[in-house]
Amino acid sequence: MDIAKLPGIGPGRAKILAEVGISTVEDLTNYLPRDYDDRSEIKTISMLTPGITHTIRGTITSEPENISFRASKIMTKIRLEDETGELTLVWFGQPYLKKNFKKNDSYLFTGRVSENYGRLQMESPEYEKINQEVETLSSGRIVPIYTLPKGISQKMFRKWMKAALDLGVGEQETLPNSVIGDLCSRKEAIQNIHFPDSDSGFYAARRRLVFEELFFIQLSLLNIKEAPQVGISIGGDISEFLPKFPFTLTRAQQSVLCEITSDMKSGWRMNRLVQGDVGSGKTAVAACAAYLAINAGYQAAIMAPTEVLARQHYRQFKQYFDDTVLLIGSLSTKEKKQAQKAIHDGQAKMIVGTHALIQESVAFDNLALVITDEQHRFGVNQRAALIEKGQDVPHTMLMTATPIPRTLGLILYGDMDISVIDALPPGRKPIETYCVNSGYRPRLQAFMAKHVNEGHQVYVICPAIDESEDFKSVTSYAADLQKNLPDIPVACLHGRLKDKEEIVTAFSSGKTPIIVSTTVIEVGVDVPTATLVVIENAERFGLAQLHQLRGRVGRGNAQSYCVLVTDSKSEHSKERMQAMEQTSDGFILSELDLKQRGPGDFFGVQQSGLPVFKIANLYRDIEILKEAQKAAASVVGLIETDGIIVM
Repeated sequence: MDIAKLPGIGPGRAKILAEVGISTVEDLTNYLPRDYDDRSEIKTISMLTPGITHTIRGTITSEPENISFRASKIMTKIRLEDETGELTLVWFGQPYLKKNFKKNDSYLFTGRVSENYGRLQMESPEYEKINQEVETLSSGRIVPIYTLPKGISQKMFRKWMKAALDLGVGEQETLPNSVIGDLCSRKEAIQNIHFPDSDSGFYAARRRLVFEELFFIQLSLLNIKEAPQVGISIGGDISEFLPKFPFTLTRAQQSVLCEITSDMKSGWRMNRLVQGDVGSGKTAVAACAAYLAINAGYQAAIMAPTEVLARQHYRQFKQYFDDTVLLIGSLSTKEKKQAQKAIHDGQAKMIVGTHALIQESVAFDNLALVITDEQHRFGVNQRAALIEKGQDVPHTMLMTATPIPRTLGLILYGDMDISVIDALPPGRKPIETYCVNSGYRPRLQAFMAKHVNEGHQVYVICPAIDESEDFKSVTSYAADLQKNLPDIPVACLHGRLKDKEEIVTAFSSGKTPIIVSTTVIEVGVDVPTATLVVIENAERFGLAQLHQLRGRVGRGNAQSYCVLVTDSKSEHSKERMQAMEQTSDGFILSELDLKQRGPGDFFGVQQSGLPVFKIANLYRDIEILKEAQKAAASVVGLIETDGIIVM
């Protein structure tokens, strides 16, 4: 039913409601409150306390007045009385309200009480006329608060919501009888989520709707996983390739590699996410997977989010495979055509690139393995576009250095197998992390000079390009640092510069000892001689991002340091800084980050493909998520073991 047909809405208001995604009456009932205001306890006038919001019931004892003051300002004033006393109610700049009140009528009012010249008054309260035949929606009960577009009032919206619910919209049962169990019915849930009759009614409604939302997401993911696609069977002996590495794979790398080789020779398409902290050796595992494909006569491709990272991968893979080709946007037209021809003809076996790989002009000969690095930086459609260029159904391997909380992983990657490289190569020393205030900057600059004089390199991370009262810009910081360290070259890097690649290359090659950068440097630069990262205004970054930035150092065998600079006094910031000092476990930090910031800020909803939840909270509702996953598994005939769904 079109929302415009609901009494009191019409075409004009329907257009406004469409701005928040409400086009039908069903959309309206699915538009859930953002908060609630408990107005169920009605006070008498004698019980009112200044500075507190109260709900009262009373009778108007005087004719409403519009009083002019301060030139064109108008105050609407009425007197209210109950059995315990009198109260003045006032509204400013709303003269039309006068006609809404009549002497001797009774109303419910909710507003903040103040004291004016020794007399109590209530300013700009919400109100509702007491009518025995019509249920009150804005007073005398637990009242829903909605996020609304401009021009729509809470009182108006509640009236429309009640009208929609009276039509029975949204009450139809959606869950199978086999999984409802002790959940309340959808009719009870939809009524009590909008107009709770009690605290227990609200909590039962919320639990039901959270379960429903997570159940259907899990069901769709598990249905995909239940029907694996036939893939190219690729076997081979990986032991012939391992001597190419100047190191021995860690036990964690070997374990993940066993999972990958088993996938690739199974005859089914591999669809695997490989998580591993910065420096854990994901690229070496990816090279082994590429070897299996190339050795079997196929092509392998790796797509990176930046040209810097793509060039770095190209240098690495070129050491292992002679027929390696690089395809990135900054190549000349001639170089691009040569690369595209080699890819199309099959001369190139290992293809490394950025988004340039998914252009229509790029055609592969027999692509059998697709690797996406730092996958959450690509949109879902971009990842799919590269897979579609493959031979039949290519094997897919996604890599990320961002530790993903288990709760988020269950939703975001429920259709994938997940591997974790949970150990760093031997010889790597933990990065010592300290939090200081801005008064330490002179000492920090001396510490930077010390590292450079010892042959090391330094990162300085600033949160923004432009100057602000709250923090220095990356450009002004770099200028000040160069002034204070005149004998040491200092580079400045941010997203608006055209020569970003040259600046990063100069730093990664060791020509520039210190680089002052925004988070554009966050992913992909491997500089083993970098031993110090200073993060200015650290309170402005999430924990997952701070952990990623800290991972810019510690790539070599020398002791490395991370210094967090903040003057924030908030407990929230202190908790995060202490967490950074106390642990280097990315998964612990990611769980805390998810708890504090929520899933939308963790990756960015659009980039990750993460659904927008109407009611579920992935941190608070983990137990309901497990129940929903188990129920979904029972429906599609899967087996649930220790909280993890397996085939």
